[in-house]
Amino acid sequence: MAQLVMLGLMVLVFYFFMIRPQMKKQKELKKFRENLKTGDNVVTIGGLHGKILEIRDTTVLFQSEGSKLVLDKAAISQSFEAPTR
Repeated sequence: MAQLVMLGLMVLVFYFFMIRPQMKKQKELKKFRENLKTGDNVVTIGGLHGKILEIRDTTVLFQSEGSKLVLDKAAISQSFEAPTR
C-alpha cells in the first residue's frame, strides 16, 4: 500500500512540476502567434530578427535587413523591441 501511495505522489509531483507548466507555456505561445499583426518586430526559432510585413493563414511575410522571407507562423518564437537608430 505504501508503494502505491508513493507512486501516486511521484505522478502528482511530475504533473505539477513538469507537464502543467509546459502546457501553460504552449498555450501562451499559441495565443501569441494568433495575435501577431503587421509591423510587429519578432524573433524566429532560428534566431532571425525582423519585422512582419504581411500575415496570411499559416504563414507570414518577414523582412530582415532588406531580405524578405515567407515563414510559417510556427517559426516565430517571440517579439522584441526594435533598436532605435
